[in-house]
Order: sequence, then structure tokens, then C-alpha cells
Amino acid sequence: MAESPGRTLVTSVLFLDIVGYSKKSVAEQMSVKQVFNESLAKALKPIAVPDRVILDTGDGAAVTFLGNPEDALFTGLVLQRDTRLPVRMGINLGPVRLVKDLNGQTNVVGDGINVGQRVMSFADPGQLLVARSFYEVVSRLSDQYDNLFTHLGERKDKHVRAHEVYSVNVDPEALPAFVEGTWGEQWAVAAGLLDRPVELEEVASDQPAQVFDGGAHLIVSGPSQLSVLNALEELAKSGSKVLSPIEKVGNKWIATCDRPTAGDNGCKVEELGFMRIVTGPTREAVSEKVEELLSKGARLVHDLEEARGVWTAVCEVNPD
Repeated sequence: MAESPGRTLVTSVLFLDIVGYSKKSVAEQMSVKQVFNESLAKALKPIAVPDRVILDTGDGAAVTFLGNPEDALFTGLVLQRDTRLPVRMGINLGPVRLVKDLNGQTNVVGDGINVGQRVMSFADPGQLLVARSFYEVVSRLSDQYDNLFTHLGERKDKHVRAHEVYSVNVDPEALPAFVEGTWGEQWAVAAGLLDRPVELEEVASDQPAQVFDGGAHLIVSGPSQLSVLNALEELAKSGSKVLSPIEKVGNKWIATCDRPTAGDNGCKVEELGFMRIVTGPTREAVSEKVEELLSKGARLVHDLEEARGVWTAVCEVNPD
């Protein structure tokens, strides 16, 4: 359900915050963020990519759902069941506007996302809170939904704006049956809540696609449509555009895209204190950028790794 940037929509927004993230070392932050990203990706797996916009907030994320409003509830409940990380969560239903940022990527602004952040700020670690606007809509969709909410009363944010909030909680043991009964077996299986025999294509969907340098363009090859789609989504964050649709060739799924616009070789270098996080579409491109940093006195602290079609390395610069 892709929407044109610039439109104002009423959507559900899930805001997430990793508790204690800013107090951790850079190495700990990288490890924690990887676990967080994996958990979020798994919870969002049943929801089509065009039906969601993910904003990375550094110490968490904000997800805007352009499809069914209850998709935010589903995602929050799945994440709440994952106890590996203490995360605060808040959901709001309100107006947002899709806009293009300086890199040409879709961004989300508006009161809908702002209130989602404030509702999240009232939550305790591991708690999922929702705004009254979200409760009033979703609780009327089904009696099963209505029974999930507990009214906590009024909370005031730092701007002295009052918010009626409700807590949501489902027994972790009961969640798989609840999801299967409301959203269906396919959703429960996709989010890892139910185990059942899977086809080879489904197993392959968990394996990442690879990105190859095709000269004038990049070639994305993976064992499933989903793996290639995930890689194309990551490349799009750097400005890459799809040139040919995903097609099956033999036992592989393949698509082509143009080179990302970020940097002279498609790489991005993000600054995090004395750390420089290098990301790019190919191993060669990232290696070239890393060599450039090393020649200026930087030190490689995390060797090249590939995930979902994007290569990453971390260097530490000399503070002097």
C-alpha cells in the first residue's frame, strides 16, 4: 500500500526505545542494536514492505504502518514477547506526512509520530502502552482486541500535554494461539510464534541475498524473493533504484539495480564518537573506503561483514 510522499495520512505509529542504550560502550551499542534490528525485522516479517516505513532513531526505531492499524499492535506484542532486550514501546494513531529527506528517502513527520514518542516515554521497560486514539479504533474491531487493554489514566508530557494511555499485555505462552486466532496461522509462523514443517523456499527466505558488481549496475542474487527484496530495500536507503524486477533464474532469485548515490563509490561513513561505521553495497567498495581511512591513521576494530545485501566495517580514528 505504497503512498506518495507529501500526503497527510492518519496512521498507527509504533515507537520503540532500547532502555539504557546511551550508557553502553560503542561495542555494546553495536551488539545490542544488532539484536534489536533482528527482533524488529522478525516481528515485521508478515507485513508487506510497502505497508510500513521504518525510521532508525539510533537508540530504537519508529515504525509507521500504512495498512491495517492493528499491524502496530501485532508487532508490539511480538516484540514484547522477546525478552532479550529491555524495550519501551508506545503506539499512537494520528496524522503524519510522508516527506523526502535530504537523501531522497521517505521520512515521516507530524503529530502522529510525536505523540507516539511521548506515549512510549511513559512506559516501563518491557511495557507496551497505547494512546486513547489507537485504543478507540482498534478495541472496536474485535472483542478479542478490546480485552487486551487496561486503562491506566492520564499522563502529562514535558510540554504539559495530557495523554490518556492504556497498557497492553498478553501472556507469552498464550500469544501464539492469540495471533493464530486473530491474524491467522501464516502470521504466527512468519513471526516465529508457531513451528511447523516448512518448504525449502521458506527456509531459504532466512538466508541473505548477495550483491555483485555488474559494472554499470549491481546484481542482487538470493535464494528467495524475500531475501532479494530485503537487500533491495537496504540498497534503496543509499539511493539505489531497481532496474529490473525480481525473477527466478534456475534456483536463484535475481534483480538488478543502479549504484547508490551516497559517496563516490556507493559507501556511507557514519560518525559515532571516534568510531567510523562504513557501509556499502559491495565488499570491494567498503574495503576501498576502509583503506582510505586506514591511510589517514584509523584502526580497523570490526572487520567486514555482510547482512541483507549491505557490507559493514567499523574503524576507530585517532583522537589526536
